[in-house]
Amino acid sequence: MIHIILFHPEIPQNTGNILRTAMATNSVVHIIGPLPFMLNDKALKRAGMDYLVDAKYDYYDSYESFEKEFADKKIYYITKYGTRVHSEIDFSDPLEDVYIMFGNESTGIDKDILSKHKENTLRIPMLSTARSLNLSNSVAIVVYEVLRQKKYHGLATKDLLKKYTI
Repeated sequence: MIHIILFHPEIPQNTGNILRTAMATNSVVHIIGPLPFMLNDKALKRAGMDYLVDAKYDYYDSYESFEKEFADKKIYYITKYGTRVHSEIDFSDPLEDVYIMFGNESTGIDKDILSKHKENTLRIPMLSTARSLNLSNSVAIVVYEVLRQKKYHGLATKDLLKKYTI
């Protein structure tokens, strides 16, 4: 299972899009507060559409409460300061859980956290003049790289909802 960890997300539409991606990929979202919006926010629901009902997520009041529960897990931290490219990591074991933290839209992951886990920092390649990518896009890029390496284990690779083929 993929565990998407959001560190203080600020924009409800991004969080809604991430919850939608998580539902579609059978991933779990861990949201670390505080948040500047409510998890029942209208914009969150609009971005997540009707998928939010089935999305799996947990909320933590602080990084410290999250850390207590996941202290024994290997977590990867996505940041422009990353020491390796996200696709260099071997995520191919279909049964191994993967934990990936993403920072908020304006400041990213707290620098103290990154300093403590420098060896697990990863980056998404982009132009050196680019400041950042959209948070929900970044989550999708990394989640689908993990899934690609796991050969999309447990996911449909054909449309099973429609009753016709082309």
